[in-house]
Parts: sequence; C-alpha cells; structure tokens
Amino acid sequence: MPKGTPSRSEKKWKCEGVLEAQLRVRGFRHVAGADEVGRGALFGSVVAAAVILDPDSPVRGLNDSKQLDPEKREILAERIRERAVAYSVAAVDAVTIDRINIYQASRLAMKNAIAGLSVQPDFVLVDAVPLDITIPQQPIIQGDARCHAIAAASILAKVHRDQMMRAWDTFYPEFGLARHKGYHAPEHVAALLAFGPTPQHRLSFDPIGELAFFSPLASTQLEMFAS
Repeated sequence: MPKGTPSRSEKKWKCEGVLEAQLRVRGFRHVAGADEVGRGALFGSVVAAAVILDPDSPVRGLNDSKQLDPEKREILAERIRERAVAYSVAAVDAVTIDRINIYQASRLAMKNAIAGLSVQPDFVLVDAVPLDITIPQQPIIQGDARCHAIAAASILAKVHRDQMMRAWDTFYPEFGLARHKGYHAPEHVAALLAFGPTPQHRLSFDPIGELAFFSPLASTQLEMFAS
C-alpha cells in the first residue's frame, strides 16, 4: 500500500445516492435501504429501520448516523419521515437477543422493518449483513456511510432507539441510560455492579452474565471492566 493511503477501516466514504440511481435505471422502482443500531449495547433492543426514499424529494445531508450530532439526526429524521415513499422501524428485545444471538437478532430486526414498509421494495440495499428475504438485495460494507437509503435507515433507527433509551431512563434512572444509551460506559458498568442487571439487560453479553449468579468473582470482574 503506498505511503499515505488510508486503510480499509480509515477510508472516508462519500455518502451519495449513486447506487439507488443505478438500480432505478435498471428498472427497480422502490429501492429500500435497511440498517440497524444497538448491536454493541448492553441494555435494551436492537433497532432497525427500512426506508424507501423519494428521488423527487431528496433529503440533504444524509450520512452515517454515528457521524451526525443528535440535533442534526433529529432534524434529518423528521425530514425523512416527511419525504420518504415509505419507512418502517422494528425492534428485537433483549430476551430474544439472548436466545438467538445479536447477529441473528440484528438480521431479524432488519427483516421485520422491511416487512413493515407500507410500499414493498423491489430491491434492498442493506448495511453489510445479508438477509433472509426473497427480495433482491445487495449487502454493502459501510453502507450507512456510502448510500443515502441506508444512511436514512441508520438515522431513523438511531433516533428511535435513543428515544427508547430516554423512556427506559425514567424506569431505571440509576443506570444513566439517557446519557450512554445502554452502551458499555463506566457509569453503566458501575451501576451494574451496584444494582445488578434489569430484565432489559442482555445477559449473554459480558460482563452482565456473571451477575445472574452474583458472586465476589463477578464483582471483581466488573471492577476490572469499570477501571
């Protein structure tokens, strides 16, 4: 690799609608993007969205939801909902995640989001992960940073899940969910150590599993995670 060339993980993609346009030229009318958020969280559902954008009513500024500040995401989410041909959001809860694993739960959430669209797509662009659907599809590595339809889905899923975490924060204020959104933050791990997991925690995720059988060993392990 020539000196100064970014690695695969460092490469900066330009988010654009080229793939959707190419598919429309090939005759596909309703191209959906699908993405999920919350795979790495310790608490709560994994959430997915599917979006069919309207090429005649574009939404400016679409990008990977992780690259946008919360205020920008909220604004874009509202514009997507107003202008999209169709959109849908689906969630798979922590119990199901523990039962079928997070990879399969993420795929299930995206599949359910696609099935929930009021206008069924004739082609699906999905972020990285192939889905068990009969509709023609194309998984795209870092699709949320490269493709408008997937970026729109990423934004809707992220905004919806953040809203869920703020709601759960009122039930479990000691965990600080509104701040870290259920991810592996020192504050979250400290609360797990102090209070143990809730029914909404993913028991199959480290270091939570040990807390189902709380012991001095589990306490030591959690303290190591928190440090």
